[in-house]
Amino acid sequence: MFYHEGMRWDALSLDGQEPGLFGQPVTVDTPEFRGITFHEIRAKSIINKVPGASRVPFTWTINPYRGCSHACRYCFARKTHTYLDFDAGRDFDSQIVVKVNAPELVRRELAAPRWAGEHIAMGTNVDCYQRAEGRYRLMPGIIEALRDAANPFSILTKGSLILRDLPLLEEAAERTEVGAAVSVGFVDKELWRLIEPGTPSPLKRLEVCATLGEHGIGCGVLMGPIVPYLSDTPRQLESAVRRIAEAGATSVSAIVLHLRPGAREWFMDWLREARPELVAPYERLYGRGAYAPKDYQRRISAKVAELANEYGIGDHRNPRRPRIVPPPPAPPRPAAEQLPLL
Repeated sequence: MFYHEGMRWDALSLDGQEPGLFGQPVTVDTPEFRGITFHEIRAKSIINKVPGASRVPFTWTINPYRGCSHACRYCFARKTHTYLDFDAGRDFDSQIVVKVNAPELVRRELAAPRWAGEHIAMGTNVDCYQRAEGRYRLMPGIIEALRDAANPFSILTKGSLILRDLPLLEEAAERTEVGAAVSVGFVDKELWRLIEPGTPSPLKRLEVCATLGEHGIGCGVLMGPIVPYLSDTPRQLESAVRRIAEAGATSVSAIVLHLRPGAREWFMDWLREARPELVAPYERLYGRGAYAPKDYQRRISAKVAELANEYGIGDHRNPRRPRIVPPPPAPPRPAAEQLPLL
């Protein structure tokens, strides 16, 4: 079904960076994406500068989508959906904004005299390889434009669809610097189904890492988020880092869950329903803001770094074993082992 929706788009500014769109969006419901509505727009620009205050190691991004069907309970980008009169909860998961002219905009903006050929990061706000990409196929055109301009870029994803574009990534890597990373904060199957219900499994993502590496596309792992009280025991961290090493990851970096406005309310509502005994501990842990205490973050980072060194991630000791075998069920943990790092 196709129809026009105008009211909530009158002064579109999706994240304070993008100046808007041409005309009104076309809204699409399709049977093969039951429960998801696509809002097709023609954006005015696509290469966006990141505000200087952001805590990120890059300056420029490309975001062909807004909203994300991965439906991660904790996604920090949820609040951006409220700029469109959508809510940061279920609408973020199911009302997906698609910039249908993204590939042609990338090619045009890369050719502009003012563009200096700087590194561009993708997948840093919402996943550019979420389910919508299977329908709209925006990434091949974007990668082709970056390849033809020999412009360095990187992609972060929780999706497996990136392997569809592996030939293009290989071609681009012959001309410029191409980086890839998958996001895997834990390998607990039960926790994955609870808080990342729309994503491929963590072990599937690590298979993606291994496949990219086999084809010469070095792939790191963003071990995030590490979820306090749910995925932060030494045994859980060791299990995740061991699997990351087996996938041949070139690097691993740990990020503890942060709960910004929008994500915070959605995550806490879920916590009250799924794990009510953790509500009070979370209110103490995140009582002063979006981030867990720095001491806790440092201990998590130090433990992951220690494990990465032990397993030889990123050096010659890592024997890259791309076949990921599911681990046997872990025995029940005694209560005293639950929270050793907190």
